[in-house]
Order: sequence, then C-alpha cells, then structure tokens
Amino acid sequence: MGHRMRTAEFFYDLPDAAIAQTPVEPRHAARLLDTRDLTDHVFSEVPAMLDGGDLLVVNRTRVRAARLRGTKAESGGSVEVLLLSREEAIWETLIRPARRIRPGQHLAFPEGLQAVVHSAPVEGRCTIEFLDVDESQLESLIEGAGEVPLPPYIRTPLQDPGRYQTVYAGELGSAAAPTAGLHFSERVLEDLNRRGIGLAYVDLRVGLDTFRPISTDGIDDHHMHSERVTVPEATSAAVGATRRRGGRVVAVGTTVVRSLESAVDRDGRVRPFDGLTDLFIKPGYSFRAIDGVITNFHVPGSTLVVLVAAVLGDRWRLVYESALARGYRFLSFGDAMYAEVERG
Repeated sequence: MGHRMRTAEFFYDLPDAAIAQTPVEPRHAARLLDTRDLTDHVFSEVPAMLDGGDLLVVNRTRVRAARLRGTKAESGGSVEVLLLSREEAIWETLIRPARRIRPGQHLAFPEGLQAVVHSAPVEGRCTIEFLDVDESQLESLIEGAGEVPLPPYIRTPLQDPGRYQTVYAGELGSAAAPTAGLHFSERVLEDLNRRGIGLAYVDLRVGLDTFRPISTDGIDDHHMHSERVTVPEATSAAVGATRRRGGRVVAVGTTVVRSLESAVDRDGRVRPFDGLTDLFIKPGYSFRAIDGVITNFHVPGSTLVVLVAAVLGDRWRLVYESALARGYRFLSFGDAMYAEVERG
C-alpha cells in the first residue's frame, strides 16, 4: 500500500513580507528561477531558455469584474457576490454575509442589475439568476457594476485593473487570473516568435477552488470542483507537431497543465476538448501532455503546491526555500519559476 500523503506535507512558512502586493513594472522584469540548476533569471530571458521548435501553451481566459456589491431588495442589507461560473442562466457564486440568504430572495446591484437567489448557501456558495436583462448586454452590465476580484492576500489597491489581465486575454470567464501569464509582454511574445518558439492557447475558466487551501487531512480526500476547459483543435495539432519534431511542450501556469492533461486520450495524444475538468494532479502522476511548466510560487497547502510537487518531486521544497532565501516575491503578483517534468 502506497504512502498516504497528508496535506501538512505541502505547507511551508510564507512570511507576509514575501507576498507581492503590486505587480512589477514592466511585466517581463519579474524574476524567474530555473529549477533545473537553481539559477536566477528575469522573465524576459524565457525565449533564450527555450529552443526553436518548442511550444508554449497559455491560458487566454479574461478575468471578469466578478465582485458585485449590492443590497438585499427586501431589507436593504448589504451583500457581496462573487461570480464563479455559469451554466445556462444560473450562476454559481460565493455570497457574503451568507447568513439569512434564502431561495427566492431578490438582490439589487449597480447598473440596474437584479438577481434572485436559487439555492440556499452551503459553505458560502449559492446559485443566483439575473432577472429581466437582455443576454447580449449582461456581460457589459456586469463589467460596469462589478470590480475585478483580487485575492484576499493582496491588500494594496490595484492602480491599473489591466495588470490583473494577461496581454493576450481573450474571452471573459474567470474569477481569477492565470497568474503565470501576467509576466508576458508584447516584447517577450515578439522574441518568442523571432526564435521560432510556438504559442498556442487553451481556455480554462479559473474558479476559486484552484487557489483554496486543502481543508482535509489527507490530499486524497480533497474534492476539486469542476472548471470549464476548451482545448482548441489548433492547439492539439500544435502539441502533436511539437512532439513529432522532438520539441518541448511548456505549459504557462497550472491551469494549462490541467487543461492539456485533461485532453489526453488513451494513446497519450492531446485531443481537442471542450468540457469540465476536476483533475487533481498529485505526486506520482504520470505527465503525458507537458514537458515543462512556467508557474508562480503558490499558497501553502494549496492544490497548486501539490501539482508543483508532482512535477518536481521532493525537490519542490528546496526550490521554494531557495526562492524565499533569495527574496523572490510570492503569489499572484510575484515572481515565477521554470520547471521540467522529472521523468525516470
């Protein structure tokens, strides 16, 4: 019987001072730790660290202005709703205060947005539906009424909301940014293109569970909520072509790792995919879609640290300790690392 991994094995001591409160300028000036030999770089060097014929895959989801502050129509009491995802007209949300929220209640927000509560909150989650609104106008009304939701550990107001979006962000749909992509600038994209390094896209609409610390004692008992993923045909073709010529497939961010690995068929090939994934990648996982990953430094005890440990093995702790000792900045607006899958 294998070792039962405890959540405590994926915690580390993260001082408040190491949590980046503001993004670095310019984007590509963030530091980058090459975990292969623990050397220090800056993000603008990424194109030089890869070879022509390699492929970077990025998540082009755009962060929605998903935090809505409003009132309960009946009582006038204030309420805050965070839009997580939607299926048809029904939105899954985090609501607070969750006390005294019940099905049938009406909520009022700026821009004239009205909603009705569908389900009673469970652990702060409930479903709502917007009322009397033209579907074609709903997203622009949400953009006008809401604000981009920064993680709770970022306490400094963001001067430019565009800095919590990637430069290649496309379709709206996430409650949080795919943060490894925040370091890319137009200059870095041009350098990649000039060196013959490919760029392909997936869309994973990031929910909050990705970032939430694991609350169970053992990681096998943690349940991942589903997130919607699209791996386009062009991306599956680009991954296949890269494989055939011996290039590396490098995922930009843990969301891309999960997207591509969710799209692998029985023969180990990445196929076009459009659906839900609740893939939880843990140590012992056999990677079939990716060769490397560029990622930030993550919240202690989160599923993201567990994924990094699946890539690096036991070295993950040395990497994190080295980054802390050298003053790297951690979490969403922090610095990044490059890691390659350790294959036996």
